[in-house]
Amino acid sequence: MKNLIVMLVGGLSGERKISFLTGKACSNALRKRGYKVKELDAKGHFVNELRKLKPKLVFNALHGKYGEDGFVQSILESLKIPYTHSGVLSSSLAMDKELSRLIFKKHKMRVPKYFLLHKGYEHDWKRKMKSKKIKFPIVIKPINEGSSLGVYICKNDKQFKINYNKLKKVYERVLVEEYIPGKEIQAAVMGKRALGAIELVPKREFYDYKAKYSSSAKTRHIMPAQLSLKKYKEVLSFAKKAHNLMGCKGITRSDFRFFKNKFYLLEINTQPGMTKLSLVPEIANYCGIKFEDLVIWMVKDASSNR
Repeated sequence: MKNLIVMLVGGLSGERKISFLTGKACSNALRKRGYKVKELDAKGHFVNELRKLKPKLVFNALHGKYGEDGFVQSILESLKIPYTHSGVLSSSLAMDKELSRLIFKKHKMRVPKYFLLHKGYEHDWKRKMKSKKIKFPIVIKPINEGSSLGVYICKNDKQFKINYNKLKKVYERVLVEEYIPGKEIQAAVMGKRALGAIELVPKREFYDYKAKYSSSAKTRHIMPAQLSLKKYKEVLSFAKKAHNLMGCKGITRSDFRFFKNKFYLLEINTQPGMTKLSLVPEIANYCGIKFEDLVIWMVKDASSNR
């Protein structure tokens, strides 16, 4: 259908619910500006439906597995349908917390000390902690989930074993990293421009799934982040560097910890949330970019061969 935008929503990841919220907000913004939009749940035979619809472009409102790991991007490339956000390779690299960290480290970007545990080979975790000079508390998480799904802070052996056993039922590989205290800072990049950085003060132990998506969690958002001008510019330059190193397109959000005057890059998100509580729209709004204008910019930025 000529000039139709298909909003890919839902999907098969643990972030399915959030994807519907992102999709709804973005669809409403586009319809307000006169665009024709159809929401399509990215499960089952959605590819056949896409072929029938013949959209002008796809707005990728998916989050998590299959939506931001290069899977759906490769389908859209093969169908030669322009789409928003990052391409196949950058999406798959950014989603993999180990591969992305290897690239960040190679380019002298500071990341927390970490190691990987493979299912069935986890007996030597204490030796690995010792060799990496990591002490409790530690953070454990899957290497390819978003929205802080499956993230646990463990303060001792007992907590580690309980939480690791939960994760290994679902995941083959788990990332174990040192816990970095300090400020939680997240910075947004829009194309070639670093927009701004926001500071998060969760009432919960850390900025987890509930803190991200539930207003009842009462996470404090401080925009702009309370940093010196020099440090504020520094974190923006780091976010832009991470965006460029991964070869990202469109919008990204990089997550940092700021401790003892140093930034530690935790990860880069190629499909950041676009809900009413989401950070990228809040950062953009502070920079004078209204939500509708942000969404339209993403649509105009869409292409194939990303």
